[in-house]
Amino acid sequence: MSYEERNTWAGLIASVPAIVAYVVWMLVEGARTPVAEIVWVWPMLGTIVVGLVAAILIAIVWGMIAGARDPDLEHRADVRDREIAQRAERVGQAFLVIGGLVALVLCAVQAPWFWIAQALYAGFAVSAVISSLTRLALYRGGMP
Repeated sequence: MSYEERNTWAGLIASVPAIVAYVVWMLVEGARTPVAEIVWVWPMLGTIVVGLVAAILIAIVWGMIAGARDPDLEHRADVRDREIAQRAERVGQAFLVIGGLVALVLCAVQAPWFWIAQALYAGFAVSAVISSLTRLALYRGGMP
């Protein structure tokens, strides 16, 4: 497994549970609190920070284990890694744009900040997950 693929897995392993935790938190809060009163800023920032820190720690530990097992393993991205990253990012950006457009529409209709923030968060989250899944599919299935 290449260095880039391992880091992609680390990102997914950390971010998906953080995203799910945030969505569950918002659903529970939304069931018992009016939308205008939901405290969303700190849970959102918390899951983002925890997801990022967890991804970094997982990547470091996994890299140390892989390096100890095979010290000759190359830890740099090659041309194939860069091409896979570019293709995956293009796929993921589509979802980021959709989230941004939804947020713009919500701004235009003067929706509450809660909904605008949720649209942006969803765009970023879906973009990151889809981009990572695309990257893994390209690593495993090859590039057309």
